[in-house]
Formats: sequence, C-alpha cells, structure tokens
Amino acid sequence: MINQVVVRIAAERIFNKGLNPKTEKKYVIDDITNEDYRVAVEDYILTNIKDV
Repeated sequence: MINQVVVRIAAERIFNKGLNPKTEKKYVIDDITNEDYRVAVEDYILTNIKDV
C-alpha cells in the first residue's frame, strides 16, 4: 500500500529541488528505489504540480 503523504512530500521535494534527507544532496526521482513509489511520485507530479 502506497502512503500518499510520503508520495506528496517526495514529489514536492523533487519538484522544488529540495534535499534528500538521507544523502543531503538534491532529491531526484532516481533516489526512489521502490518502483511503486516511483510511479506514484511521477503520477503525482504530472497531475498535481502545474508548473512542470
């Protein structure tokens, strides 16, 4: 089961060029290793963030 709060936080960090708390580097989609979460984050960005 995908946690939508986690998806939203990850998507917003990626879009806003925020830091990955684990590596302290810019958060990118490739940092997400779980395929289900990666797809969910990509979908969230495409449907909810308007300035893509």
